[in-house]
Amino acid sequence: MTATWLPSWADGPVRQAILDFVAASSDESSSRFIAPADRVAAFDNDGTLWVEQPMPPQAPFLLNKLVEQVAADPALADDEPYRSIVAKDPAFFASLARQDPDTVAVFLAGVGRAWEGVSPQEYEDEVQAFVDSYRDDKFGQRCTDLVYQPMLELFDLLRAHEWRIFVCSGGGRDFMRVIAEDTWGILQENVIGSAPEWTYRDGRLIRENALRGEVALGPGKPSHLFARTGRLPRFAAGNGDVDIEMLDVADFALVLVHDDDEREHAYTSGAERILAVGTERGWTMSSIADNWKTVFVDG
Repeated sequence: MTATWLPSWADGPVRQAILDFVAASSDESSSRFIAPADRVAAFDNDGTLWVEQPMPPQAPFLLNKLVEQVAADPALADDEPYRSIVAKDPAFFASLARQDPDTVAVFLAGVGRAWEGVSPQEYEDEVQAFVDSYRDDKFGQRCTDLVYQPMLELFDLLRAHEWRIFVCSGGGRDFMRVIAEDTWGILQENVIGSAPEWTYRDGRLIRENALRGEVALGPGKPSHLFARTGRLPRFAAGNGDVDIEMLDVADFALVLVHDDDEREHAYTSGAERILAVGTERGWTMSSIADNWKTVFVDG
């Protein structure tokens, strides 16, 4: 396969494993050939496509909204997740950063109340205003500038070989859809994630205070992917324990290892199991320090 693919990836076994698999998947004479209709690639978002430390970029958007809710109705401070947010409970925030499914579910219950009754456009305007104003604490950049250049190059490689790309994240689907097309080059309908119910009522579409299906974490990821595509992914990439099930059903599993504290963040919290499972099952383990020549998109 041409050497022009994956230019930000260092030459070595990880880059070669990706190139070999993608080439074989489109070679009808190969035992690893995959019919075009089945070429579904699924990517986690936080920590796989952009930074997730010290907290996923979507988190402050949601937290600020819930703080506003408490200010408007102080009685909410007696209930979760408001109580932990107001108290700035470190255990709660650490659990949220790890995307613990139980904590995320409690958190999303508050999120559902916060935007109940708004229209798609009203919600999207709030997201866009946040994205335009938000700056990362470590790098001073917008979250859309802290996207991993090597992963966008991987998208290009897959698209060139007739793969359809989906983002599947435990984070809010509708938040990601606002930035998906400009940031990742992915159509909004190819973004899958935890999402509310929407109801058409009195001539307008409004957001309900109810979760549509299960949270897209752990076993919820392959479940959401199948519901959306009618297929399970044949290529999957993730970085956390909540991605294990999605990678386990794929033919090719790529695990992003965060070990570069100078150019990004070095951590294993929330990834202890996937690092062990990935090594045990022979998944492709990609070190940011060793395998990426460039980390973030340019500008």
